[in-house]
Amino acid sequence: MKFLFALAALLLSACVGQTSVAGGGPPPAADALKLASGDKLKVTTYGEPTLTGEFQVAPAGTIAFPLIGDIAAAGMDPIGLAKMLEAKLGSGYLLNPKVSVEVLTYRPIYILGEVQKPGEYPFTQGLTIRGAVAKADGYTYRANQNKVFVKRAGEAGETEYPMTADFAIMPGDTVRFSERYF
Repeated sequence: MKFLFALAALLLSACVGQTSVAGGGPPPAADALKLASGDKLKVTTYGEPTLTGEFQVAPAGTIAFPLIGDIAAAGMDPIGLAKMLEAKLGSGYLLNPKVSVEVLTYRPIYILGEVQKPGEYPFTQGLTIRGAVAKADGYTYRANQNKVFVKRAGEAGETEYPMTADFAIMPGDTVRFSERYF
């Protein structure tokens, strides 16, 4: 009996801090929707049309903003970036600036393997694995529809997951569908 309690405690302790996604897919990374290189932003500085425009996050993770220069944007969310821009503009350039940041487009996803049209596709909020298959015009007749290989942005390699309809795709993901063997 003590053995069963010890085993249960061991199993529970292994699960602490783990989160799951409905359908058994990997949990999205906490920073999956944070800004990264390749994202296109619209920055609006209210009452200042010369400080309003579209900006792309550079490979270095920065945006070049008028008056201020290069601002580190990678790893931030749009609200955090807006607050940083307000603080920098308010320290010597503008009196009580109001800034908003909107993501126009996130970095693309890549769909490879046994789909009709593999390639690069734009990311959309709420994209699932089934949506990714639809973007690529469906499976080929050879596709293994029971598993999918996903390489999340920033990870070293791809991981195999069981195929589920509500499996979340994140910006910058590479999704590969393998060939079935029978």
